[in-house]
Amino acid sequence: MNKLEQDLKRLITKDPTVVNENANKDSATFSTMRDLTAGVVSKSYALNYLLPENVATAHKKGEIHFHDLDYHPFQPLTNCCLIDAEKMLSEGFQIGNATVTSPKSIQTASAQLVQIIANVSSSQYGGCTIDRVDELLSHYVIFNEQKHRETAEKFVTKDNIDTYIDEQITRDIKDAIESLEYEINTLYTSNGQTPFVTLGFGLGTDCYSRKIQQAILNTRIKGLGKNRITAIFPKLVFSIKRGVNLEQQDPNYDIKQLALECSTKRMYPDILNYDKTVELLGDFKAPMGCRSFLPSWKDENGNFENNGRCNLGVVTLNVPRIAIESNGDIETFWKIFHKRMEIMHDALVYRIERIKQATPDNAPILYKNGAFKYKLNDEDTVFSIFNNKRATLSMGYIGLYEAATVFYGPNWETQSKAKAFTLDILKAMKSYQLKWTETYDIWFSIYSTPSESLTDRFCRLDQEIFGDIPDITDKGYYTNSFHYDVRKDVSPFEKIDFEQDYPVYASGGYIHYCEYPKLNHNLKALESVWDYAYDKVSYLGTNIPIDHCHECDFKGDFKTTEKGYQCPECGNDNPKTVDVVKRTCGYLGNPVQRPTIEGRHKEICARVKHLKDKTV
Repeated sequence: MNKLEQDLKRLITKDPTVVNENANKDSATFSTMRDLTAGVVSKSYALNYLLPENVATAHKKGEIHFHDLDYHPFQPLTNCCLIDAEKMLSEGFQIGNATVTSPKSIQTASAQLVQIIANVSSSQYGGCTIDRVDELLSHYVIFNEQKHRETAEKFVTKDNIDTYIDEQITRDIKDAIESLEYEINTLYTSNGQTPFVTLGFGLGTDCYSRKIQQAILNTRIKGLGKNRITAIFPKLVFSIKRGVNLEQQDPNYDIKQLALECSTKRMYPDILNYDKTVELLGDFKAPMGCRSFLPSWKDENGNFENNGRCNLGVVTLNVPRIAIESNGDIETFWKIFHKRMEIMHDALVYRIERIKQATPDNAPILYKNGAFKYKLNDEDTVFSIFNNKRATLSMGYIGLYEAATVFYGPNWETQSKAKAFTLDILKAMKSYQLKWTETYDIWFSIYSTPSESLTDRFCRLDQEIFGDIPDITDKGYYTNSFHYDVRKDVSPFEKIDFEQDYPVYASGGYIHYCEYPKLNHNLKALESVWDYAYDKVSYLGTNIPIDHCHECDFKGDFKTTEKGYQCPECGNDNPKTVDVVKRTCGYLGNPVQRPTIEGRHKEICARVKHLKDKTV
């Protein structure tokens, strides 16, 4: 039986390492199984016939990881993006045979956004973002106001006109945002999953933008359906800016308080600190999906341009493998590192060459109908909107903690020499990044990989070769990117202080997390962390126990068992009557629906267990 046949058999027999690789794909459905089957074939073909031999061999060995082989390079797809929704809504667009005109209400604008998201998600394989959605949609509330004013002037007394209009607009916004949330969560793309979509918001200070922000947060707090479960998508990213919502005297400080409440109850929103983001990236924008960021880029008129830009893919370096192979010798480590970076180069350059083979007809929503801003003709080259450093190509890494442990022991985080070593790794990657960026005219970015299943894969492969190495392979997972060892008892403030130095070099993708006990009645504790982080880190996630048992109404942190998750109060482990939400990478997931105790969940469960009794 060849490798392809083995992989298809594993898929058919529901091997957890295959069907649970993505925490947000329900492998019980026909559409998802069809996508997974196609993915197995695409991956096999890519490894055996498409990728350069040295790249394919390194991937199979676990020296590097060529991400998303189930989609690319079998097809020359792009990864994640910031959709140019503003231009699409204002100018109209085409999907399939339908020409869509510019909307005349916030309800229609929201509905059109859903259609755009669905089509973009089906034309690429990564996440997509609608940035500053509150300010975007506020333009269409004006039409609602005009309509209600015409009605009010006919039927409402003058003294009550403004009150009437305000009530109607508030209701319209609430209905539009609720519909947006429900429609996104009921969508299935051609990939057999709900679109990995992010909404950035929080900076609008006009009346309508404020109402939209409040509606987004209140809708998420309310929850979905009869049981009011936590919505997994869209990912919410709330922007915080001094003078807008950071401090008590700021005009949107009240919305920050609502965002704090929402985070304690639904884990989202994550926060994006304006000034630190501009410092790292050159200007402000939300991430493309879970954590991928674009550097600043100006158009021919000197204006910053973000919407309509994208990422072309990721290749991740197994840093712990290099450290293990070096046997604790620094010179050997760097020799192996540079050899692996040569393979990284070949893998990323192959992505470029494959993308060049795409045509505008391959993805009309992206290339011809405005999602990537420029509307290409059939004879145009797709690559013309990616070069000149407009698109990014990501150099990922994983396991700085384990790599340093080889040289400095498992408690190295307080040793300046050890931390300097981990930063030197990123600095060395940075030197390659700058060289390759100038050579290929694509912005090579250093990316703190969201190692959803890679935490397991790399460690498992290394364990097979080197056995159980204390504090490295014996844990059963590798630590995501630059994160502090999850087993250690540190405060959120200490964690932020430790991690803040890494995105300076890895600005192409990053996120920081802090873990908390339940904080529903102590919003000020969470706010103290958010405020402390403002000038230190750009992008911060809140991980908090929000599991809910619908049998006994317990809300908190569920137990992990051999079968999955269990209510600690009544023992309920029925997936139909529990709502278990964990952060599986940059996104949230419902692992109870597809239980696995390995890989990413092992790291998450260890983290939650370790910090569940901690107070801020």
